[in-house]
Amino acid sequence: MSRRVRRKVAKKGKDDVVPLSYPETEVEDLCPERNGFVDWTSLPDDTVFQLFSCLNYRDRASLSSTCRTWRVLGASHCLWSSLDLRAHKFDSAMATSLASRCLNLQKLRFRGADSADAIIHLQAKNLREITGDYCRKITDATLSVIVARHEALESLQLGPDFCERITGDAIKAIALCCPKLKKLRLSGIRDVYADAINALAKHCPNLVDIGFLDCLKVDEAALGNVLSVRFLSVAGTSNIKWGVVSHLWHKLPRLIGLDVSRTDIGSTAVSRFLSSSQSLKVVCALNCPVLQEDTSIRTIKTKGKLLLALFSDIFRGLSTLFAETTKRGRNVCLDWRCSKNKDKNLNEIMTWLEWILSHMLLRTAESNPQGLDYFWLKQGAALLLSLMQSSQEDVQERAATGVATFVVIDDENASIDCGRAEAVMRDGGIRLLLNLAKSWREGLQSEAAKAIANLSVNANVAKAVAEEGGINILAGLARSMNRLVAEEAAGGLWNLSVGEEHKSAIAEAGGVKALVDLIFKWSSGGDGVLERAAGALANLAADDKCSMEVAIAGGVHALVMLARNCKFEGVQEQAARALANLAAHGDSNSNNAAVGQEAGALEALVQLTRSPHEGVRQEAAGALWNLSFDDRNREAIAAAGGVEALVTLAQSCSNASPGLQERAAGALWGLSVSEANSIAIGREGGVAPLIALARSDAEDVHETAAGALWNLAFNHINALRIVEEGGVPALVHLCSSSVSKMARFMAALALAYMFDGRIDEFAAMGTSSESTSKSVSLDGARRMALKHIEAFILTFSDPQAFTAAAASSASAALAQVTEKARIQEAGHLRCSGAEIGRFVSMLRNSSSILKACAAFALVQFTLPGGRHAVHHASLMQGAGAARVLRAAAAAATAPIEAKIFARIVLRNLEHHQVEPSI
Repeated sequence: MSRRVRRKVAKKGKDDVVPLSYPETEVEDLCPERNGFVDWTSLPDDTVFQLFSCLNYRDRASLSSTCRTWRVLGASHCLWSSLDLRAHKFDSAMATSLASRCLNLQKLRFRGADSADAIIHLQAKNLREITGDYCRKITDATLSVIVARHEALESLQLGPDFCERITGDAIKAIALCCPKLKKLRLSGIRDVYADAINALAKHCPNLVDIGFLDCLKVDEAALGNVLSVRFLSVAGTSNIKWGVVSHLWHKLPRLIGLDVSRTDIGSTAVSRFLSSSQSLKVVCALNCPVLQEDTSIRTIKTKGKLLLALFSDIFRGLSTLFAETTKRGRNVCLDWRCSKNKDKNLNEIMTWLEWILSHMLLRTAESNPQGLDYFWLKQGAALLLSLMQSSQEDVQERAATGVATFVVIDDENASIDCGRAEAVMRDGGIRLLLNLAKSWREGLQSEAAKAIANLSVNANVAKAVAEEGGINILAGLARSMNRLVAEEAAGGLWNLSVGEEHKSAIAEAGGVKALVDLIFKWSSGGDGVLERAAGALANLAADDKCSMEVAIAGGVHALVMLARNCKFEGVQEQAARALANLAAHGDSNSNNAAVGQEAGALEALVQLTRSPHEGVRQEAAGALWNLSFDDRNREAIAAAGGVEALVTLAQSCSNASPGLQERAAGALWGLSVSEANSIAIGREGGVAPLIALARSDAEDVHETAAGALWNLAFNHINALRIVEEGGVPALVHLCSSSVSKMARFMAALALAYMFDGRIDEFAAMGTSSESTSKSVSLDGARRMALKHIEAFILTFSDPQAFTAAAASSASAALAQVTEKARIQEAGHLRCSGAEIGRFVSMLRNSSSILKACAAFALVQFTLPGGRHAVHHASLMQGAGAARVLRAAAAAATAPIEAKIFARIVLRNLEHHQVEPSI
């Protein structure tokens, strides 16, 4: 796979995060009088505070370690009013080390149960807001201890993933311990029972914002007792009795905003809320299937109240909240944010709506229900882009994640909806995302980079990203010490590197070095970042110039290290693909040899051919195929057990993908160039699976299988094995029926090897292996083979052109025949001296068909412009070919095809300035 998309960040284990580091190094202040440098310690304190406030926590700690002055300033409590620990390893030891800085900590964001357990060790008694995600494993006990130690807590948000192990007991503890609580949003609680909700109503008089989202059961009657609530969300919650609810909740005296999105609410309940509640201003009922099917709801008069649904114009609806007539269209949220005279109540409503909309859009994008294309193209994409400009960081992150998610159709096959992607681009989304990616907030960086990566699967969007400077931004983020940021940036470079036009730009931006460094930096515990880095390097290595950059940056060693040590199949597949691409430039650089000489490389690739994952086997076989073009690698692969492994692979891939079949046959083809390997392949049972692959309908598969059988047939033992295993009918079929000229050509050459007389003496002994013999009729097989070889040669023969060439010595007549006979791809074939000698000897064969076939083959191998034509011409001189060719050209009994082809070969030798040997 050359690219990858992601719907959401995968769940991380406890070891998959970066520990915060606060070095205790102290250095003397710089002395400008002595060394001529600026004395940064002389900056005003407020300027230094401003500088520190623009840094993430890791960089702030690092900068604090540069001198005594900045260490003191960096520990100032005003810089530690908020803390985002989601990307860091946060345990009790780390919390204890941070405790002295967190006396005035107000806001905390964390990720996972392990981090939750450590929160109490911060001793941040003044903590006002706690926000956590990946909270599936957080228990009642942990949450109860947290709230017991933080009685001043005003906001608690856990989600959007489900809090499966939290029950109503923990909610009661929250109510009892946090009397100042104003906002409580929890996702995925199994049962929010009445006693828990009544405890909130009794002990939290300031609780104005409640969100029980995606819960299995909520006691709706008890919610009617929380008289302080102004904003209530039960989005995604099931088992709500809407008939009961509509008669209770409209009595809540302060209720302003109600979110019932993604529920089964119907038009009757919505109508009652809108008509009966005196305080209610907004009902958000987005993606409610029952409501959407009832067209009558669209005609209900809302009496100045706002109903937001998928069938409504959401931007227009939001604009009705404002008295100013200028606040219209898609800029309504931006106009509100920029307004100098904000109404407090309206500000609260819009802030709540931004959060609700971002949550609903993300959840809808994740579930990807059918029938929403019109919504996404008409206003969904624009809503996400508008929310990306929110002043609320969590709304921005969620909107960016929503953009990354809603464009994805199939993340496994890297498939996105091009219409949605281009809608984001048309509405200015690329620039917005790149601006978020440049934020100092690492959460925004990672989500924006993920969105850019997914959008860049579309070639038009990728071009826009590059034109907007996105490659430099992503290359910079790939150097981040935050693994999540680096991972998403590497994913962006992976997808952008699919385009040939972007490869050099990535290299110029330092992307190659950054990707290689990522592999060394996260060599353990970072499967996601390793897969993306290796995938991007694989794409880049397909370019000749970039492949050299990869090697110079240490990429060979890094990729071999992954192939040897990593156990994750995605990483193995991309590492093997990268090594295959590095080895594909054998004629233009030394990477092929370099990969083969890297310690453990060949052994690792051979081992990967035994992987249970087809993609890994395919890329490993492809790498061995490319590496086998180097003579030393070819023998080293065999020594590493490559013959046995590849034969086993070929035997097991009868039902595999054509890609795997092609590479398995191709690797055996490459190894079989060596006669010793060819004999070993036959001995290990490689003939039968190659014959089976030669019967494939896939052109690439049967072409490579024909090449391997051609090489194997050079050896008389293998030739007889091919006959015995039923290979003649398979090769005859290829020779006559394949749409690939190369497949037909190599099948004909294999048949010519088999029946030029070499196996007759061996066949007379009655065995082709240690103890096995099959009854075959060599005469019948020979007649069949020669008949189809002749038919193949005649397909390149124009009787009029041959007659004209025979009657004339003019070069133009031969040129016409040559162009008709040319097989372009055959110029890439490289033959050994023994093979060339075999064809020269075949010119003397008693069979006129084999003479014509040999001459035709030598034409292909010596045509000017062929990659190895000069090499073949030199070998032919050593084999005394000129004399034999002249004899063939002048023989009275030779067929006209043999005569004309022999003359063409002689002309080719003259072109290559090879002195004829007479």
